[in-house]
Amino acid sequence: MNASSLQLPRYGVGELNAAIGSLLERGFAPRFLLDATVSRPQLKKGHLWMTLVDGDASISAVVWASQLPRLSFQPDDGDGVVVVGKLNFWANRASLCVQVLDVRPSLSSVLRRFEQVREELAAEGLFNPARKRPLPQAPGRVAVLTSVPSSALADMLRTGRERWPATDLLLVPIPVQGNGEAQICAALQSVADQAHALGIEAIVLARGGGSREDLAVFDSAAVARCIAASPVPVVCGIGHEDDTTIADLVADHRAATPTAALVALLPDRQLVEPALRQLAQHLRQTVGLRLQGERQGLGRLEERLRQLHPHDQLQQRRADLLQVQRLLQALSPQHVLERGFSLVRRSDGSLLRSVQDLEEGLVVQLDLADGQVTTPLGPVTLLARAPAPGPEAGRRPTE
Repeated sequence: MNASSLQLPRYGVGELNAAIGSLLERGFAPRFLLDATVSRPQLKKGHLWMTLVDGDASISAVVWASQLPRLSFQPDDGDGVVVVGKLNFWANRASLCVQVLDVRPSLSSVLRRFEQVREELAAEGLFNPARKRPLPQAPGRVAVLTSVPSSALADMLRTGRERWPATDLLLVPIPVQGNGEAQICAALQSVADQAHALGIEAIVLARGGGSREDLAVFDSAAVARCIAASPVPVVCGIGHEDDTTIADLVADHRAATPTAALVALLPDRQLVEPALRQLAQHLRQTVGLRLQGERQGLGRLEERLRQLHPHDQLQQRRADLLQVQRLLQALSPQHVLERGFSLVRRSDGSLLRSVQDLEEGLVVQLDLADGQVTTPLGPVTLLARAPAPGPEAGRRPTE
């Protein structure tokens, strides 16, 4: 060895590996984000091993078995991901690996999955505008599926109270990001099964703002089919105005935000109240007139009942009989006789109506007011009365 080689640092293999490890610990961030594509993921002894690639570069990565259940997303081969990780360096064999603490789909992966599911469901006709149902005008109860608690829920509850407090909002907690597909489907199915019994007229599926990657759970084909199978209309208010998920495309109505979903469903009481007051006044007037008519009808019936009362009927019959009696008395021959007249009858009782029927010696019967007299007639002197003037009297003879 020459003199210059005597000045170089000298290590054993273990020492060199330990020095490299110490250098990495001092000079590299303890945690970092890594954009990559997953290659050949596989489970070994409960640990998820994979290779993270970017062009020609690659590095091994592992999700330990203790961390694996905590992941909200488990990538498949070819998925673009964003990894939260740290470096693991094994000094005994100078092996470097990324320990994955969390993993999320990258935007490119989310958009690719979105396109795949959209093509699949379009072939099934789930995006057909003809199957979209109209929203109820003033629903009595609405099921709200969202994260509880959340700022989106607080905004929706405030909007519901301000716009139409008569609508009951039934809250159903769901996960709104990560691997929550099965829970969202279960919640949708539960609401669908009880919709009729609970009087649910519409469903709101909502989530507040976030990155497009955070909304990936709403690109699920299973969630979309549950929305399509709902017995009541579904309104989606997911993310921001420019975010569109598969759930938005299948829903009966897409709202730009969770708050806009409640606005689409509930009437504005500030606009409805004047019309309701006018309608109430019209109803009061209509009912008042109807009651007035009914009272008048009842009054007529009461008067009729009074007239038909047995006592009143008896009094009326007595008055009628008295009037008839007076009339009969006025027309009675006896009454005429009492006024000084008499009836002249033959011996056989027939009335003599003309002086032409009288002759001397004829036996006649005189009916007077207080009795009868029978006597033969003496000499008869006929004094004929002039006939009463007829209808032709007073007319001048025609020439």
